[in-house]
Amino acid sequence: MFAYVQLQAWIQSRIEDERGASLVEYALLLALLAMVCIAAVTALGETTSASFSEAVSELG
Repeated sequence: MFAYVQLQAWIQSRIEDERGASLVEYALLLALLAMVCIAAVTALGETTSASFSEAVSELG
């Protein structure tokens, strides 16, 4: 009976432990942030490159 109570307490503590879930949430948030940053750099990179090319052609 004591082993059953210990096993039940151990399983219950694993179910209620949300550290793993929060780690997954942070990883997903980080991945989303990385995708947004890559998209922004890609979009702004083309615009910035065109602006610099224009400025260089006007200078000489």
